[in-house]
Amino acid sequence: MDAQATLRYYRSSPRKARLVVDLVRGQAVEPALTSLQLCRKYAAADVAKLVKSALANLEQAQPGVDVDRVFIKTITVDGGPSLKRARPASKWVRSHRILKRTCHITVQLAVREN
Repeated sequence: MDAQATLRYYRSSPRKARLVVDLVRGQAVEPALTSLQLCRKYAAADVAKLVKSALANLEQAQPGVDVDRVFIKTITVDGGPSLKRARPASKWVRSHRILKRTCHITVQLAVREN
């Protein structure tokens, strides 16, 4: 049985969040949390929190599950809506558009059958 958790409207660009997510894809939960703790990227703390949430969801669905056999089955980063802002510019241009991007991160955990 699988368990998942989703972080929606996260205020980071999907490209930057994917750098962190690619570190832990396919790993067991404990080494993944350790590598996220040591990672210096901004999104690492929130991805670690999301993995812990998915682990809690799995423990709620399957009481007494062996945490050592749990691994990250899939973890994806999808683009979310962009906040559109303007910045003043020269007289001829008047303003530049700034896109403050968001993303949705989804984690799915599974138990290894050994």
